Amino acid sequence: MVTINNKDKPKKALIVGQHYWPETFRITDIAEGLVENGYDVTVLCGTPNYPTGKFFKGYRFLQFKKETHNGVKIIRVPEIPRGNNSNVRIFINYISFPLFSLFYIPFLLFRRYDRVIAYQLSPVFMSLPAIILAKLKRKPLYFYVCDFWPHSLLSILDIKNSLVRKFITSVSYWHYRRSDGIIGVFKGMQERFISEVGILRDKTLYIPQAPEKIYELQVNDKDLQKRFSNTFNVLFAGNINPAQCFDVITKAAKIVKDKGHTNIRYVILGDGMSRKWLENEVKRLNIDDQFVFEGFKPVEDVPKYQTIADATIVALSKSPLFEYGIPAKVYSYMASGKPILGAMDGEGKRLINEYSSCGFCVDSGDSKGLAKSIAKLVNMPKTDRKKMGRNGQKYHFEHFEREINLNRFIEFVFNNNRIIDNEYPDY
Repeated sequence: MVTINNKDKPKKALIVGQHYWPETFRITDIAEGLVENGYDVTVLCGTPNYPTGKFFKGYRFLQFKKETHNGVKIIRVPEIPRGNNSNVRIFINYISFPLFSLFYIPFLLFRRYDRVIAYQLSPVFMSLPAIILAKLKRKPLYFYVCDFWPHSLLSILDIKNSLVRKFITSVSYWHYRRSDGIIGVFKGMQERFISEVGILRDKTLYIPQAPEKIYELQVNDKDLQKRFSNTFNVLFAGNINPAQCFDVITKAAKIVKDKGHTNIRYVILGDGMSRKWLENEVKRLNIDDQFVFEGFKPVEDVPKYQTIADATIVALSKSPLFEYGIPAKVYSYMASGKPILGAMDGEGKRLINEYSSCGFCVDSGDSKGLAKSIAKLVNMPKTDRKKMGRNGQKYHFEHFEREINLNRFIEFVFNNNRIIDNEYPDY
């Protein structure tokens, strides 16, 4: 646990963001980490339905539910679920949280908070309630940005109209300029906050999405070990959506199988809008005997799957966003001590191949290159694979460890103390 003297320092924080436990997002661990360090934390969030599009058990629309989990007070805002994850339903879901949150502002005005923290995924306007609350209460507002808009949006939607792109950019940057301090979870975000958004350097900081400590654990599950004891297991853990570029993974798996590697199992742990497509695609390619769909699991179950994995895998679509962005699952993979197979550009590729030497990463979209990497790892001596995994874990403890980065978060948000990353230039 981080040791911090909280005497005479702000103690109460309000975190505003659409997603929170039992949905699996890193903000849950940050909020609980603040509680561990003596802070009083309240979270204003939506009703959990991500990624399946259905409300989690025990939740429903217009429930007005308050609860406490691991010391964090949670206020649930009504939210229209994502449903079948169509574009229309996702858009309705996007606007429902900030819209319904506005009705909670009058009640929150009578509560004392020393800091307001906007946890910003997509869309950027989920942070609007935090902006209004901080303004009305005259309290410092800090952004914790995971999806940098409009880059994140444009990585998925190919919007050609220059006026539309300019409008979205203007709206996005307006939100960021309302902050008293802004944290970016990717290397490169800080530079863009300064050069593109126009935020002063001293109000910006890079802090990676440090994985929960649970990902460092080896958890032996007899049933899983029995099921996967005689196969080479490649684990994907996370949301199944278009940005993950599963067509590259399936094409690579087909190539590897056709060359005689029939003993591989791709263990897919997660759910999302592209799951049905993926299930149909592996059947079409006649590789469904190698893909095992385990569905959505709570974060507590992930280490059991990491333990039986011989390797982990990630592929991202080609996008300017991913030139400097690294998906959170990569940090979790590194913490687990298992080698990584990747197909992505930019910082993620450099992290795997150069900085840590924890696996093999090819260019985004390179299914043939990924196939070669899979075959190479399968044929590699077990001792060499373990060394790769240890390389990633060592790098994790040096740069991405939870307590180090929680300390940096607390110091920046509550104590106005910028502790810069020991590897990353402070722009």
